[in-house]
Amino acid sequence: MLKLRLKKCGRKGQESYRIVAMPSQTKRDGRATEELGFYNPHTNEANINVVRVKARLSQGAQPTATVANLLKKASIAI
Repeated sequence: MLKLRLKKCGRKGQESYRIVAMPSQTKRDGRATEELGFYNPHTNEANINVVRVKARLSQGAQPTATVANLLKKASIAI
């Protein structure tokens, strides 16, 4: 099953996350199928490729709870 989830990047104490599509069995920081945006929790900044996210959702990808909240804030229907 394909999941939309966060992939950790950045250095210790200054983490940021990429929003990616990857199989659910893959490790958190493993190889992603596609990068769909990023989220910085320190500045509360999110940049999401809306067209690609909607395409992945229509193909059956399931967002995690955190990604679903980010999509809701960006007004993207799940």
